Amino acid sequence: MSATPPLPLLKRLPPAVWVAVTWCASTLFTLLTTVRFPGETEPGKWPAAQLYRWDGLTFLVVAAALTLVGSRRLPGRPLSALALLLTAAGLVTTTLGVGEVPLAQFLVVDVALYFIAAAHRRRTGVIALSMALAMLVTWMAVRLLSGWDVGMSAELAVALVTVIAWLLGNATHRTREYADKLSAQAAEQAVTAERLRIAREMHDMVAHSIGIIALQAGAAARVVTTQPEAAREAMTAVENTGRETLSGLRRMLGALRQADHGEAPEAAGLADVDALAAATTAAGVRVDVRRLGERRALPPDVDLSAFRIIQESVTNVVRHAATDSCEVSIDYGDDDRLSIEVADRGRGSGTRTDTGFGLSGMRERVALHHGEFTAGPRPEGGFRVTARLPVPAPAEAR
Repeated sequence: MSATPPLPLLKRLPPAVWVAVTWCASTLFTLLTTVRFPGETEPGKWPAAQLYRWDGLTFLVVAAALTLVGSRRLPGRPLSALALLLTAAGLVTTTLGVGEVPLAQFLVVDVALYFIAAAHRRRTGVIALSMALAMLVTWMAVRLLSGWDVGMSAELAVALVTVIAWLLGNATHRTREYADKLSAQAAEQAVTAERLRIAREMHDMVAHSIGIIALQAGAAARVVTTQPEAAREAMTAVENTGRETLSGLRRMLGALRQADHGEAPEAAGLADVDALAAATTAAGVRVDVRRLGERRALPPDVDLSAFRIIQESVTNVVRHAATDSCEVSIDYGDDDRLSIEVADRGRGSGTRTDTGFGLSGMRERVALHHGEFTAGPRPEGGFRVTARLPVPAPAEAR
């Protein structure tokens, strides 16, 4: 079994690392903007007087500590972590000679806001967004009330980027929820499909056996007084069929337990048709099996479906056809298709309506393989069931 490929490095980094790296990059960028680079007549931002003094450096160290603590709290206590990051952004901004919280200082808040909206409940994300916008509004209000310069347009841009970060995180959260919902629905559908498959298997197995038992028991009842030996043989056949049915049920339950432990259970297939024909013939309805074309290995699901269709069709002959024989044809002629036909010349075909699970179950099996299925009276009398199952690819022999 091949190992699962590891995730890319960027996807393996936890949110705390992203927040810390963003803070370091934004702080370095801010310091670089205070330096005049070649080709510039002046720095991008004039540094405040306290930027390189002891108080500015103290604010910088405190902001770094708050950022590290906040990044560690982000997964478990998102709102507390965001409060620390907002405080750190405010402390760093006070050391700059600017009239607003610059975008570089607020990037660490935007990154944290994205992770909060993506990983936590919508209510938590909305509260975090409100905290971030409230901090910006409070900052501008304090400067306005103090009569200081205010960079309103720049602050509106910062607020817009903050809202966009929240929207991206919220979209990621919704996408994850939708993917989880689809996964749960797929698992539920798989369970339902497995239950239906087991129900079909149980019906096909039990219906065939009960049909044979009913036929043998009826024969025994008719000759019990005139031919005791024949009646004894018929009841012996009833006993054997009952034991075989119980054994088959035990094997099926065992296969289900094996499947629970990851083991591949064995399934019936066309190789078992001869045994089916022999058991039905012994019960009084002769089954002639004819194979056309070169026998080849089939995919397990096609092999099982083909056998169950034949088994159910023969069961219907035993129960409803009022005849003593039927013919089973298996045509391997087409490389990409398997053809099956079960026909009889019985007089009771008119009673075989599609009110039970037999014909509908066969139709379902064929439909699962995108094949063709027909069932109905023959013009010359009797009943015919035909199925054509696509064979998608060669399979290993059973």
